[in-house]
Amino acid sequence: MHTSLPGMALEHAILVSLEERSGSGYELARRFGKSIGFFWAASHQQIYRTLKRMVELGWISCDHVAQESRPDKKVYRVNADGRAELARWLAEPVEPGAIRNDLAVKIRGASAGDVGGVLDEIARHRRRHAERIEVYRAIERRDFGEPDRLTGRHLHQYLVLRGGIRVEQAFVDWCDEVLAAMRSDHDSRTTESDQR
Repeated sequence: MHTSLPGMALEHAILVSLEERSGSGYELARRFGKSIGFFWAASHQQIYRTLKRMVELGWISCDHVAQESRPDKKVYRVNADGRAELARWLAEPVEPGAIRNDLAVKIRGASAGDVGGVLDEIARHRRRHAERIEVYRAIERRDFGEPDRLTGRHLHQYLVLRGGIRVEQAFVDWCDEVLAAMRSDHDSRTTESDQR
């Protein structure tokens, strides 16, 4: 049975991950926590529900692997219908993602509230994005030591990681710009009000 879904869905992210390597729901959830999850987040519950639906759609198969003193492990793998769906989705145009950023709205509305509090929030976001860059760079050093020699799947994974580094660096740079401008403005307004 071949049924397609419009646009990007968790199913497609799972198909990509399982096409790279078959695995159990637990292993897949760990992969989402460590790699693909940086670009497409999903909870364990969402992954397990989606795996069940994908089996029903006929996109993946599930093998039961016996384990000593533990319940059988379900190992999922992509089958022919799943590969066809993944190929269909890969050929489909993707709309550029809309920027939906709560922090940007807070910055825009900062003058209506506590500017100092918004500055603290911007600084917190900057730290989080800088930390993420370090995580990505550690992955880059560990997994992609010779990027000029990469081909196929490894090259594609590396290019996505590089995109993540660039996006995070751009966000850090933007936070630096916003912090400098807003602190300068805030300081000059505070000085003016003190002189009155």
